[in-house]
Amino acid sequence: MKTVDKFLNGQLLLIDKPLNWTSFQVVNKLRWKIRKTFNLKKIKVGHAGTLDPLATGLLVICTGKMTKQIDTFQAQIKEYRGTIVLGSTTPSFDLETEINKTYPTDHITEALIHETTKQFIGEIEQFPPIFSAIKMDGKRLYEFAREGKEVEIKPRKITVSEFEITNIKNLHVDFRIVCSKGTYIRSLANDFGKAMQSGSYLSVLRRTKIGELNVENAISIEEFINQLDQL
Repeated sequence: MKTVDKFLNGQLLLIDKPLNWTSFQVVNKLRWKIRKTFNLKKIKVGHAGTLDPLATGLLVICTGKMTKQIDTFQAQIKEYRGTIVLGSTTPSFDLETEINKTYPTDHITEALIHETTKQFIGEIEQFPPIFSAIKMDGKRLYEFAREGKEVEIKPRKITVSEFEITNIKNLHVDFRIVCSKGTYIRSLANDFGKAMQSGSYLSVLRRTKIGELNVENAISIEEFINQLDQL
């Protein structure tokens, strides 16, 4: 089978998404490169689960007929690693926006941090961040946020099966989490601070697994482009 037929019939690509790229930009770049390489007018390319621009890590890309499997991959559990900063909050719950409030942290101990993780294990209700791509009344929530408009966001049920603190240094808390589809780690980071009568935001996020797929087996966008250039 020719390489072009493999892409049309369906390829599963594991891409390590770089910082500051949207998932949509990654899809567009790969689609453009595939079309250019094989002189195609069109080809279906999609991703199985959005990563925020400030997040890195595993992005599952499907081409051709494999795009029919996107929902299957999206439904699988995800693993993330990242860092939560205690003592302050941002409107977006991450570094997309500036710090807007600070909170006391003198009462926070390592024991309290570890104990608080237990509140987030199991099925919990979570409010998605206002700075998100969820649609409401035909608009993305982040559009309302940037216009300074308040909207009523309904909570969603998610499941967290593992929440492990891997390192604590001053106010920076490194973690590993395994969770269901639809989990907003930014919201969890924000709620984590609230649970300790303080504030917090997400400063680093990396998706490491989707089901059995591991970021260790992913390649960069540049590597993918180089592979096609060598055909």
